[in-house]
Amino acid sequence: MTSSDELYMRRALELARLGSGSVNPNPMVGCVVVHQGQIIGEGWHKQYGGPHAEVNAITAVQDKSLLPNSTVCVTLEPCSHFGKTPPCADLLISSGVRDVVVCNTDPNPVVAGRGIKKLFEAGAQVKVGVLEDEGLELNKRFFTFHSKQRPFILLKWAETADGFIAAANFKQEQISGKLAQRLVHKWRSEEQAIMVGSRTALYDNPRLNTRLWGGKNPLRLIIDKQLLLPKELHLFDKSQPTIVYNFQKQEEQDNLHFVKLQEEELMLPQIMQDLHQRNVLSIMVEGGTFLLESLLQTNLWDEAVVFKSKYKTLASGIKAPNMTFGRLNEAQTLGPDRLLHYLNV
Repeated sequence: MTSSDELYMRRALELARLGSGSVNPNPMVGCVVVHQGQIIGEGWHKQYGGPHAEVNAITAVQDKSLLPNSTVCVTLEPCSHFGKTPPCADLLISSGVRDVVVCNTDPNPVVAGRGIKKLFEAGAQVKVGVLEDEGLELNKRFFTFHSKQRPFILLKWAETADGFIAAANFKQEQISGKLAQRLVHKWRSEEQAIMVGSRTALYDNPRLNTRLWGGKNPLRLIIDKQLLLPKELHLFDKSQPTIVYNFQKQEEQDNLHFVKLQEEELMLPQIMQDLHQRNVLSIMVEGGTFLLESLLQTNLWDEAVVFKSKYKTLASGIKAPNMTFGRLNEAQTLGPDRLLHYLNV
């Protein structure tokens, strides 16, 4: 591995991040084409179903005769199968590319080394593993989805300075500040789905959209075991795709699907299995305490973000989840709040 490989791969990773929130359930991928120390083409996967990063990068090269003497740096192994677009490995081969640098191999079973094998068999030199850890972090949702056969699960809640998530009567309390609220809406635009339990749906009546950010609205997930929630709630307005997990009925309406589960003891694993089958790469769980605690205790989570108010107190009420299950990775100040980031280790 050379320092130039890392330099251009870092640029490819920067490009890949531009696809955040737009390419699910595909991974974020960036690609640069380098000729004699100069980038002559670059691209990223911009939209699900659209051209892949390699296609956009090759298209951007004005003088295609330079490709056989160029290096292509791509953050994920070029695909080898026909999906919504033709195989990128075939494109590189037909373009005469003989030097390819790859950050991560693709964990998707339909690729899983086949793209690299195709390139090798066509006579290309392929280096794998350049800035591998950075690539794994970038596409942690994609890698979790394939390695654990479930979505990446991000837990989120706000708690008071004295450790409460809500008042005793479940009365809605604004705990976090405006900066935190806006950041949460940004996060919603980056995750495929948002999940809440029935109490959060009933007492908070959330919309679970991105109105404070302007990004793509997520798939809404509600757990309503006996279908007792009032149909007047915002979550049932059919303004965005919504799934209601329950034990009563299986039914599909416009933008509102009821999914009947079978065993209450295995409720959460059943939900994760259903979401995996629906190609949902990631979910953010926004409450309430019972659902958050259940996911923590059953080890069905990957990361947690907690807004802890520096000033707001309640003295009594519903206690926030007890974060003894993870490791504090980062803490920062965000206006009147501390933002705590935990990892499941």
